[in-house]
Amino acid sequence: MLGHGLTGRIATEIRRDVDAARTRDPAARGVRPIEILAAWPGVHALLAHRLAHALYQAKVPFLPRLISAVARSITGIEIHPAARIGQGFFIDHGMGVVIGETAEIGNDVTLYQGVTLGGTGFATGKRHPTVEDYVTIGSGAKLLGPITVGHGSKIGAGSVVIHDVPPNSTVVGNPGHPVRVEGRRPEGPDADWVHLPDPIADAIKVLSARIAILEQVSATTRDGNDSRRQGATENESARGQPAKAVNPSVGPNPAGG
Repeated sequence: MLGHGLTGRIATEIRRDVDAARTRDPAARGVRPIEILAAWPGVHALLAHRLAHALYQAKVPFLPRLISAVARSITGIEIHPAARIGQGFFIDHGMGVVIGETAEIGNDVTLYQGVTLGGTGFATGKRHPTVEDYVTIGSGAKLLGPITVGHGSKIGAGSVVIHDVPPNSTVVGNPGHPVRVEGRRPEGPDADWVHLPDPIADAIKVLSARIAILEQVSATTRDGNDSRRQGATENESARGQPAKAVNPSVGPNPAGG
């Protein structure tokens, strides 16, 4: 069965999870641990998962999935009993969070509401993301497939990530792509967690600027051609040469005679 060693490990993990909530949630500053245990749904879901995962590893039938289902109905957070979660994990608010069966989460990771660590297709084996230590994932972000999110990375709110994320990078967009790697931005505007850039809006601005330049060049060329034609006509008039008909008549005079 579980044994004292495993029970002590779970207690240590729970203590660190509560400390993570007090550190990373401004609403929990100065709140006693017992109040966090009683009123924080993210902590409730994680507490239930710690127990369900231990039972799952001990090959106890039925009960781990039942615990997971009850926790989902109470907290709105769904964590598969087989998912591996490290210490110091914190889910802020948490409603709508889904963590799949083969997902792996490192230490000191933070998730906000609506995050999905999901799979793609019906493949067997590893099919959910691996999230390394000190990663922060913003509200509504979707991480799909057996990808790896590198140490210390940030995923912007609403991003859809389907490829590996380099360590210490910031990812935004759909599909998500890095706007900063190893503390340096690879291209485009600077990025921070509060004011993340909008790559789609930036692309539209660039296209609009290019269209404006092309329209200006086209108008300048058109005006130049008109000026040259007008200048040629004025020169012919100055030399006393009659203007030529654009479409000279050919054939008999329609007036007869």
